[in-house]
Amino acid sequence: MPRLNFLPILFAALLILPAVEVRAQDGLDLDTPEKRASYAIGQNVGNGVKNDLAGIDLDIDVLVQAIRDAYGEKGGQMSQEDMTAAFNEMQNMLAAIQAKAAEARLAENKAFLDEQGTKDGVQATENGILYRIDKEGDGERPLLTETVVVHYTGRLTDGTIFDSSVERGQPATFPVGGVIPGWTQILQEMPVGSTWEVWIPSELGYGAQGAGEDIPPNSVLNFTIELLEIKAE
Repeated sequence: MPRLNFLPILFAALLILPAVEVRAQDGLDLDTPEKRASYAIGQNVGNGVKNDLAGIDLDIDVLVQAIRDAYGEKGGQMSQEDMTAAFNEMQNMLAAIQAKAAEARLAENKAFLDEQGTKDGVQATENGILYRIDKEGDGERPLLTETVVVHYTGRLTDGTIFDSSVERGQPATFPVGGVIPGWTQILQEMPVGSTWEVWIPSELGYGAQGAGEDIPPNSVLNFTIELLEIKAE
């Protein structure tokens, strides 16, 4: 079921409205607290629906009429059972849209990895991880049971950064066996002092589930990894 409860956001918006100066847009005068509250609620609902139901072409006229009905004496034209059925239909539509997008992303990522693998200096492991050695260290290679200190930047294939210890200005510390499979494998191949650029196939990353809003399902993950040290026990 999509997230359709915008009330916490709306109440927060209402609390700050009296202190906010709102200018008229497209001939609409928001010159009273009630008008500003009304527009704030509508804008938040619109933004929420647009984000949560991307890919579904809602009929905005029907949506507005439903708000009018529910707010007025009619109280809405659908029973609770009909609403539940409609939400279930919408959930099925969203699932189909997401499945199609995930399938397309798999094909795109395969093409990306095939092309990336032909570039100078890029090598591949037997299970499809690509890597380029930007700097070869001369330290020990960490074991599966050890903990490492690294600097890293993670990107999607379009260059979007989704996580970076470099940007935070603080190296990360974690057990070699406590990260995604692609990281676990590559870390055990890197000598301390090395900097590698790595491209991890989705099945060795976050797979079909993705990770939150930042990493879509079936995403290839591109990391620049600097292995700083093996942490002493």
